[in-house]
Amino acid sequence: MNNYELMVIFTPVLSNDEFKAAQKKFTSFITENGGKVVAENAWGLKSLAYPIQKKTTGLYWVLEYSAPSDFNEKLKIQLLRDESVLRHLGTKLDKYAVEYNEKKRRGVPTGNEKAVEA
Repeated sequence: MNNYELMVIFTPVLSNDEFKAAQKKFTSFITENGGKVVAENAWGLKSLAYPIQKKTTGLYWVLEYSAPSDFNEKLKIQLLRDESVLRHLGTKLDKYAVEYNEKKRRGVPTGNEKAVEA
């Protein structure tokens, strides 16, 4: 089982319920195929750096999961088939990235925080 992080940009025309349903669809797809969802974070509506399909905003969602190495191709096919997905990016996490994400979720200082002046 390898660790991965997936960022998906959904079309901004989705309602809140449709956005949650799309997230649930992909998390259940991962668990049905032998993977395990570690963490997910819905960032919500953000501006895009450049227009995609004449849209200037998108609904961002970040998912961290562990799955067998042959699973990613199946997930990619599902993401490409879904019309509500504007873009997606999947990355394999090394042990340092997994450790960093775990510390960040627990609120432990990671050493990359900005100094706050009093």
